[in-house]
Amino acid sequence: MNLDVHSLVSILHSCNTHLTLFLGKQLHLIFLKKGVVNSTVTLGNRLLQMYVKCGSMNDAVKLFDDMPQRNGFSWNTLIEGYIKSGDQERSLKLFEAMAHKDDFTWSLVVSGFAKAGKLEIARCLFDDMPRRNWVVWNSMINGYAKNGRPRDALRLFKDLSLDPLKVSHEKKFIFATIVGACADLIALGCGKQIHARIVIDEVEFDSVLASSLVNFYGKCGDLDSASQILNSMKEPDEYSLSALITGFANSGRMNDARRVFDTKSNLDVVLWNSLITGYVSSNENIGALLLFKEMLTNGVHGNSFTLASVLGAISISGILKHAEQMHTLASKLGLIGNVIAATAMLDAYSKCGSPDDACRLFSELKIFDTILLNSMITVYSNCGRVEDAKQIFMAMPSKSTISWNSMMVGLSQNGCPIEALDLFRQINVLDLRMDKFSLASVLSSCASISSLEYGEQVFARATIIGLDNDEIVSNSLVDIYCKCGLVEHGRKLFDRMMKSNEVAWNSMLIGYATNGHGSEALALFDEMRLAGVKPNEITFTGILSACDHCGLVEEGRKWFYKMKQDYHIDPNIEHYACMIDLFSRAGYLEEAMSLVEAMPFKLDASILSSVLRGCVAHGHKDLAKKMAERIIELDPENSGAYVQLSNALAGVNEWEGSAQIRQVMRDKSVPKNPACSWFDH
Repeated sequence: MNLDVHSLVSILHSCNTHLTLFLGKQLHLIFLKKGVVNSTVTLGNRLLQMYVKCGSMNDAVKLFDDMPQRNGFSWNTLIEGYIKSGDQERSLKLFEAMAHKDDFTWSLVVSGFAKAGKLEIARCLFDDMPRRNWVVWNSMINGYAKNGRPRDALRLFKDLSLDPLKVSHEKKFIFATIVGACADLIALGCGKQIHARIVIDEVEFDSVLASSLVNFYGKCGDLDSASQILNSMKEPDEYSLSALITGFANSGRMNDARRVFDTKSNLDVVLWNSLITGYVSSNENIGALLLFKEMLTNGVHGNSFTLASVLGAISISGILKHAEQMHTLASKLGLIGNVIAATAMLDAYSKCGSPDDACRLFSELKIFDTILLNSMITVYSNCGRVEDAKQIFMAMPSKSTISWNSMMVGLSQNGCPIEALDLFRQINVLDLRMDKFSLASVLSSCASISSLEYGEQVFARATIIGLDNDEIVSNSLVDIYCKCGLVEHGRKLFDRMMKSNEVAWNSMLIGYATNGHGSEALALFDEMRLAGVKPNEITFTGILSACDHCGLVEEGRKWFYKMKQDYHIDPNIEHYACMIDLFSRAGYLEEAMSLVEAMPFKLDASILSSVLRGCVAHGHKDLAKKMAERIIELDPENSGAYVQLSNALAGVNEWEGSAQIRQVMRDKSVPKNPACSWFDH
C-alpha cells in the first residue's frame, strides 16, 4: 500500500459510531476504486471492524461474504458484532461454522452469552472449551451472580479451585464477584472461607475487592470485620463507605452509620443517599428529612435515588405539604420525568391522601416503566377509578406478576368480584406466582358473591403454593364460610389458625354477629381477652352488632361504655348506629333518642330510620311522626320514611292521615322503592 492508502486507513480507524458510518462507506468506495480491498486481508478486516463498530451489521455481513480471504480475526469480528447487537442466534451459527476456533473465539461466545443471561447455552459452550482462562471463568461466575443464581456461581467457583489456573494476579476479579454472590446469599461462613483464600493466595487487594468484602460483611451483619477492612484501606472509596453505612443502618446502628459518614469530606451524592436511605429503613423519617435539608444546604442537589428515598420518608409521615415541596424541587432539578422519581412521587401523593394529585402527575408524564404503571393501577384502584386502572393494565406492553396481582386486588376492592375471579382464572392458566394479598383479595371476591365453591377452589390453589396456613389467606376463608352461613366450618378453621393479632379474632367475631350468634360472639370475645389480644374499634363493631342482632341490651350497653372507659376507644358512627338500633328494637326509645342527641357526628337519615322502625314496632305514633318529619327534612327523597309513617298511622286506624301521607308522596313525586328478591339475581 502506498502512503495515500495508509493515510486513508488512519482515517478509517476514527469511524466507530453510527454518525461516522457515511464517511466509512466513502472510504470503502475509495479503496474499491483503488483496487486494494481484496489485495490484503488486513484492510478487509479493518473495513469489517468499522461496519461492526458503526452498528451496520448488514454491510458487515455483505463484506464478510465477499471477502476472498478471511482469518480468525474476520470471524471473531463478525461474531462479536452479532453478540453486541443482541443477535445471539446468528452469532452461535457463525461460531459453529467456524473451522478453526482459537481461545479468543471461545472466550468471546461464552462471555457474550453469559453477559446476555443465556446461561444454559453459555455453560454448554464453557464445558466444551478445550482450554479455559480467567476471562471465561469470571464471565460464567459473574453471569450466574448477576442473574440471580448465586448458588451456581459458588458451585462453579469450587470447580475453579480444581482447575490449573495460574494467572493469580487476575483472580481478584473472580474473587470480587464470588464475594458478591456470598453477600446475596448472606452466607457468612462461606464468604469468610473465600476471604481466607484471598489472603493465602496473596491476591492483590485493590479497592474493588476491598469494597466487595466490606459490602459482604455489612450485608451479613459482621460490621466489625467490615470496619476492619475499611480501616485497612488507604483511601476508602465511596462504594466501600456506602456499603458500611448501609450495613450499620440495616442493623439499626444509625449513630455508627453517621460516624462513618462524617469521616469523609467533600461528600459524594452516593454517601448522602446511603445515609438518607438508612434513616428511612430504620423508620427515622425525621432524621431522613433533616439530613436531606443538610444536603441541600451543602450545595448537593441529589438525584432520582435521593428523591425516591426522601419521598419514601414523606409517604410514611403522610404530610402532603412535604410531598408538594418535593414535587416542586424535582421540577426545578429536571427530575420529574425520571421514572424512579416519578414512581416515588405518585406513591407519596397516594399515601398522603391526595390521589387526585397522583392522577394529575401521571397525566403529565411521557416516560413509563412497568413499576410506575403498577403503582398507577394501585392509585386508580384506591380512589375508585377502576376503569382507568383497567385501561392501563390492558395497554401495558409487558405485565409483571405484580401487574396481574395489583389489577386483581383493584377489581376486588372496587366491587367487581366476577372480573376479579376471571383475572384469577387467567393468572392460573399463565401459571403466574400469586402472593398472600392477591389470594386474599380473590377470596374476598368469592365472599362478596357468597360462592363457597369458588372460594374452596382458590384456597386449594393457596394450598398448592404453600400459603394455606398464612393468616391473611385463612382469615379470608373464614369470612367466606361465615358469609355462606357455615359458621361452624369457619370456627373449625379459626381454631387451627395461627392468630398473631386481633385481625383473625375480629373476622370470627363479625362472622358470629352477622349470623345472629350473639352468645358465641361474646364467648369468643372473652377468649380473645384471656389470650391477651387487645381489642380495637372493629372488635367492638362486631360485639355491638352481635348484641344488636340478638337483642342483648344489657351486654350492648355495658360494652359500649367500657370501650371508652377501659380501652380508650372513642365510639365511631358505626358503634352509635348499632346501639341506637339495639335500643330502638328493644323499645328503649328514650335511651335511643338520648344517644341520637349526644352523638358527635352529623345526623343521617339511616340512623333516624332505626328509631322510626322502633317507634312503629312499639306503637309510639307521636314520636314516629316526629322521626319521619326529621328524616324527610334530612332526605326529602327518602320514600321509606313516608311509607313507614303511613303504615304507622294505618296501624292505629288513622286511615285519613295515612292517605294524606301517600298523597304527599305523589305530590312531591317521591318514588317508592320497588321490592326485590334475591331469587331474581
